[in-house]
Formats: sequence, structure tokens, C-alpha cells
Amino acid sequence: MGWLEIAAWVVVAAVSFHAAYAGATGSLLILFYLFALAQLARSNTWRQRCYSGLAVGLLIAVFRLAFLWHIFSAGSVALWYVFAFWIGLFVGVAGLCLKRLGAVAGFLLMPFLWTGLEYFRSECYYLKFSWLNPGYVFAGTRGWAPLGFAGVYGVGFLLMSVAACAAWRWRKSRMQSLVILLVGAAFLRGLALADARAPRQPSAVVRVAGVQIEHPGEGAVLARLKGLIHRLPDTQLIVLSEYTFDEPIPEKVREWCKKQHVYLVVGGTAPAPKSNFYDTAFVVGPEGEIVFQQAKRVPIQFFRDGLPAPEQRLWDSPWGKIGICICYDLSYRQVTDPLIRMGAQALIVPTMDVAKWGRRQHELHARVAPVRAAEYGVPIFRLASSGISQLVDQSGRVRRTAPYPGDGALIEGDLETQTPGRLPLDHWLAPASTLLTGIVICGFAAANLASKWRLIHG
Repeated sequence: MGWLEIAAWVVVAAVSFHAAYAGATGSLLILFYLFALAQLARSNTWRQRCYSGLAVGLLIAVFRLAFLWHIFSAGSVALWYVFAFWIGLFVGVAGLCLKRLGAVAGFLLMPFLWTGLEYFRSECYYLKFSWLNPGYVFAGTRGWAPLGFAGVYGVGFLLMSVAACAAWRWRKSRMQSLVILLVGAAFLRGLALADARAPRQPSAVVRVAGVQIEHPGEGAVLARLKGLIHRLPDTQLIVLSEYTFDEPIPEKVREWCKKQHVYLVVGGTAPAPKSNFYDTAFVVGPEGEIVFQQAKRVPIQFFRDGLPAPEQRLWDSPWGKIGICICYDLSYRQVTDPLIRMGAQALIVPTMDVAKWGRRQHELHARVAPVRAAEYGVPIFRLASSGISQLVDQSGRVRRTAPYPGDGALIEGDLETQTPGRLPLDHWLAPASTLLTGIVICGFAAANLASKWRLIHG
């Protein structure tokens, strides 16, 4: 494969990815992104494969992660390369499989390699970052049924299975390859449209509301709470954002909750050893006492975001068992899966998305809640400091939303707690794929070292 053909497949991959992320109507174009990566794995040399995959990753990151510039300035370039590295590694390792194991084995391994590397880069190391996973393409107001049984990583596995099959037939028959892509896309779309799961009756319904407010003082918080309860007097549960306070919840706020006889979930901080702190969501009860608190499980890298929570628990609320994730915690299945195993019937997510980070960041982050709701079959109420706040039902459909930047915007609705959620297929498929991918990479590395040893020592 020459550099001109490689460049063409790089362009196809990048354009297909951006087109898929541009809107729900073109979401299945993500298949052509994965198909192009599978084609790049046919490149002749390791350098061609890795550089072409890296180029695809950078063409995605520079546009989709441009908001990192507002946060890290020039340091964002390194983070763009970190994202691109994993795509380059996939193309490189997939190409080694094709070269050393043969076409059939190589293409059969591709879905496992893709899923394993995506899971590792999203969940398993210090710079973990799950956004821009192909599964997030299908977040939206209509939900997407395959997420409900396969999960976000499992959907990636299904997509790469179709793409790899089409790439395998490409050199023998262009027509057969395109038919495989079209039939695969139609099959996946059919799974979504044929979702016949009967709607479950809620075990309880709580009238929930929140108001978007960024970096407020105590007086501003009380004023917004009073305005909310004046407009929505039947509210039972109020949610405010992460870091509403940079301290434990003030006494006046707790007194207000007692006076109004409402529950309040609000972000603050709790003291930690060695003058540190825990980024914490507190639940204030209708008697003004703290009835539950949960610290953030995965503090954001490079931020002063406190220590990781030493444990996770569910809030045994009057309306059922509710899991609380703080901001980016919702992005990590290693955080949310344990809550579902414990029997969570709904999730509440206090979030701080700073307005100056820009619309692109807020829109990308808003893809996470619909995907999690669809995966687990539980409703989610996510309140962000400056948008985009969401009330999502158990199928992944966004029922209510508040805009970006939307200072002072209200969001309200019924949070229907269901029977406990269930884990999708990829809760074991993704870790197993990561293990298999590690074995493949270590096997190639060992074979390479053995070959060099034989050359040196005869």
C-alpha cells in the first residue's frame, strides 16, 4: 500500500468520524471510520501503520478536543497525542496480526484488539479518558437499544466486527465489502428499531429540580433556591452542581432545607488527611441534617480535585436506592458498574462544567448520561453548573434539558426509580478483550526479542 492510498484511507477515517459525531442521522457512518482503520492495518510497514493511525487520531483530537486548549494551553497538544497514540497502536498491532497470523486470524482478532485497547485507554491507566469512543455516537434523545445489551464497549466490538469482515473481503470484491457494511448497518439499526422491551412501571416517583449556577456564594445559592421553590413548589428533591461550595454545607443552607422540608443534593468538600480534601456530594435531609455523602471516585488529572473516594455506597432514599456520581465519575464504567451491582435504581450526577471551557466540551460531556442510562436501564438526573443539564429516562432518552451556558436555568421533572439496573454484556467482554490484547502484544514483543537474540548469538 503506497502513501497516497494510505492518505486516502486516513481522510476517509477522519471524515467518517466527524460526520458520525455531527448528528444522530449519520451516526452509523462510524462504521466507515472503523473500516478505514482496518484498511490502514494492511499497510506494508510498522511505521506506515502507526503513523497513519496517529494521523487519524490527531485529525479527530484537534477538532473534537480543541476545548483542552482553554484548560491546558500548549499542554493540550500532548493530550491530543495521547488520544491519537491509542489509534496508532491499534492499527500497528492489528497489522502485525495480519502479517504474522494471516488474514483470517488477523481480522477475527480485530474486534478484540479494538475493544481491549479502547477499554484500557478509557478505564485502566492514569490518563484514562473515555470520550470519543464510537459507542458515544449513539447517545441521543431516541436512545439506542444495542447499548442496552452490549454496552458502550460492546457496541464498539459489534461495529468493528462488521468493519473487519468488510475489510477482509475488500481486495477480493469491492461490492461484497460494501454489501457487508450496508447489511451490518441495517442490522444494527434494526436492533435499535425492534427494541420490544416492555416499559417497566416505576417503583417510586420523585419530583426533582435543579438550577445551574457557577462559583456562587452562600447568598447567591440561597437566592436561587428560594427562586426555584417559588416557581416549582411541589419539588421534593433539589440538585445543585459539584463544587457549589468549597467547604462543607453552610448552616443557613441546611436550615433552609429544614424550613422547606425538602431534600438537597449539593456539591461541597469534606476534609481529608494531610490538609487535603474530598470532592463530595452531600445529601441534606428535610430536617436539615446530612443524611448521606459520597466523595468523587476519580479526581480529574492535573486538577486540584481532592483525593479519590475510599469507598462507594448507595443512598437509601425514600424513593429507592440512588447512586451518586460526581461529574466525570459518570464517564467511567469502573465507577458506575459497582453502583449497579449494589442495586442502584437511579443515578444523580452533580457536575461542574465551567462555561469558559466552551460549547464543544459541554456537548461531548452531555453524551455520557444518555449512554449510561441506556446501558444500565436506570434514569439519570445530571445537574451541571453551566449546562448541559439533563433528565434522562431508563432507555437513554433525554426528557428534559437545560442549555449551555444557561446561568440560572432551571430543569425539573419526574425521576422514576425503577427496579435495579443490569450490567451490559461488555462488563466482562471488555476486560477479557484487554487481557487478550495484552497477551497478543506481549507475544509479539517476546517473539521480536527472541529473533534479535538469535541474530546476535547465532
